[in-house]
This record gives sequence, C-alpha cells and structure tokens, in this order.
Amino acid sequence: MRILLHACCGPCATHCVHALREAGWEPELFYANDNIDSEAEFEKRLEALRTFAGAEQVPLAVNPYHPATWERAIAGCEGAPEGGARCARCFRHNLGIAARYAAEHGFAHFTTSLTVSPHKRSDTVFAAGADAAQALGPSLPVTFEPFNFKKKNGFLDSIRLAQAYGLYRQNYCGCRYSKRTEPS
Repeated sequence: MRILLHACCGPCATHCVHALREAGWEPELFYANDNIDSEAEFEKRLEALRTFAGAEQVPLAVNPYHPATWERAIAGCEGAPEGGARCARCFRHNLGIAARYAAEHGFAHFTTSLTVSPHKRSDTVFAAGADAAQALGPSLPVTFEPFNFKKKNGFLDSIRLAQAYGLYRQNYCGCRYSKRTEPS
C-alpha cells in the first residue's frame, strides 16, 4: 500500500523508508518544513533528502518554504521549552500540510519521520498527526499511521545509514529556538 512519509530531513527518512518497506508499505517522501530557521538550512536538508530519494528510488514531493506561516502557527509559544507547546504546534502545522497533500494526491495514509528522533515525544507527534487528518474532515479522508520509528534502534540505524549515503546530518531540530537549546 502507498503511504506518504512526511520527512524532516534525509538522515531521518533513511530508517523510516526501510522500515515502511519491510512492513509492506510503499512510501513516497514529502518535504514540508516551514520551521527550518533559514532558507540555506532548508535547502541543505532538502539536498540530503534528494540524494537519499534518488539512491533508493523513492518519489519525492517538496512543499515550498513558507516560514511566515510557521511563525503564525507557533505564535505565543516562542519561549516554550523544547518538547513543549511550541513543538506540538510545529508538528501540527507541518503534519497539517502533509495531511492535505496526502488527501489531495490520492494517499489514504500518511506518517512522519519525526518519531525516529529520541528528542521528539512520539505521543505528541501522534496526536498532531491524528489532529491534522481529522481537521480535513470527511470530504478529504486520510489516516495518520502512528509509526514509532525509534523502535528497533531506529535512530542509530538512521545515523548509520546517513553515513553510508554520505548525507548532511544537522545537529538541531531546525527551528531557531531549538538551535539555541539543543546541544551541538
């Protein structure tokens, strides 16, 4: 079955694509990350994702970079701690874009690579994905599939695979607020 995989970056997508294929899904990648702190960083992450997608022959769609929409989505939560309300709103924003794309392009299911990171609470990501799907209503039915890609050493596998593919691997989530708080 086809599934749209919202991908935050190339390294995180590596393990997720392999895991989905092992589970019988045929993933297609979708890069929607308005939260990235600069267009240069957005492009570096996209280039890594393109490299991986080409190597694995996985279709890739890209949503244009619109950081102002993300700023509106997280407004009022700029000072929230990492993993808190700002992150929940960020997940909801980007997964909302992914849900709409999935529904409008014939995908019955979508998921995200965000859960491969040990820095992301899977339950928060799952709630955001389910909310994004539900917000579309019955006219655009799509189901969020709650894959916890951390399982089976998913994060370590993504690091190994990123090295094997020679992918750029960032050291922060992507938004300017996480850049200030996450260790280098």
